[in-house]
Amino acid sequence: MSRLDMRHAGPGSLFDLTGQVAIVTGASRGLGQYFARALAKAGADLVLTSRNRDALMQFESEIKAFGRRVVALALDVCSQESIEKMAADAQAAFGQIHILVNNAGMNIRKPALDVTWSDWNQILDTNLRGTFFVAQAVARRMIANGYGRIVNIGSVTSVFGYAGLAPYGASRGGVRQLTMSLADDWGRFGITVNCLAPGWFRTEQNKVLYQDPAWVEYLVERIPMKRPGEPHDLDGAIVFLASEASRYVTGQTLLVDGGISTGSTRATVAPKK
Repeated sequence: MSRLDMRHAGPGSLFDLTGQVAIVTGASRGLGQYFARALAKAGADLVLTSRNRDALMQFESEIKAFGRRVVALALDVCSQESIEKMAADAQAAFGQIHILVNNAGMNIRKPALDVTWSDWNQILDTNLRGTFFVAQAVARRMIANGYGRIVNIGSVTSVFGYAGLAPYGASRGGVRQLTMSLADDWGRFGITVNCLAPGWFRTEQNKVLYQDPAWVEYLVERIPMKRPGEPHDLDGAIVFLASEASRYVTGQTLLVDGGISTGSTRATVAPKK
């Protein structure tokens, strides 16, 4: 059954990604690996990307163990040449690309007064410019097939401001706005574009914060669900946005944050550093 025929399938098929090909950028560690696992478990074949292809070798074997086809490709999202090569190689390997999870990103945590010109460029080039040009390169292939699911990975900082995260928040806010613009641009081609915005999950970028018990206590007090996120909390959201279940959902930002974006005021004063 083709992907275009899936819209007429029964409700049991809405989350089935069998026969689809998904690109996941930044798949060598962290949430990128969890996104890839969730898509593989739902049936998708994978294109895994990272700046260092060798860093994907072990994870590539893990995905193959699910019985999926998988290709590992090098990708530097700050290089247009690298982006175009990755998209062409992915197309050549599988023939079609159905899903893009635009996950590659980075952060430099500093007080706003200490942020340098170089810091700003590095963060915005990776998180915003890279997200756009990867989406553009992949969308060109999707348009030819009349179908696509693009999921840009944002953050709770896409909608809330936090001290020490000025350029990061600007980049993630930009991803949210970019998502809406691309959804309007590409909807007529059968492509949906949405933003998945995790709340506070422990990742390589922020793991130092979780080493401070006082900070963790303060964080948990502000989250209505009373705990930080666990990677598997994102599985349902990523499969939903990548599947036929979300066929009439586009231009949206889905916050998966335990409710911290409700702006809870129950927390006490933040602990002093």
